[in-house]
Amino acid sequence: MSAVPPSKGFSLADANTRFDMGFPSLVGFHFLEWEEGRAVLGLQIETRHLNLGGVIHGGVLATLMDVAGACAGTWSPDPAHIRKAVTLSMTTTLQASEGLIRAVGTRRAGGTRIYNSTMEVFDEKDTLLALGEATFRLRSE
Repeated sequence: MSAVPPSKGFSLADANTRFDMGFPSLVGFHFLEWEEGRAVLGLQIETRHLNLGGVIHGGVLATLMDVAGACAGTWSPDPAHIRKAVTLSMTTTLQASEGLIRAVGTRRAGGTRIYNSTMEVFDEKDTLLALGEATFRLRSE
């Protein structure tokens, strides 16, 4: 999978550093791609990501979809472009307990302040684990 940086002079390492704080750093995802209208995150499932049933926790999936959908709509490392989910709907389809999973966010519609994204999470075999949609708003400064 090729890595696509969001802009000239900004790398995926920069994107990963931007999200290496607070709650995102606890989850431990990393950017695989980030381009206009699309963001792909990767997460190596660890024991800390599992629920009591031994499969990935729904909150981890929701977090991945939230960030992937938000970043798909802004394509900017600028902290002034902080996104806030207005609504987020998620459906889980299958379970996983190990391996690398990918969350793919795609911007579908919207304007300069409010936009919509769809998100999907896949396992290493490209099996769909979860899907969702969200509406995001750029936070006022």
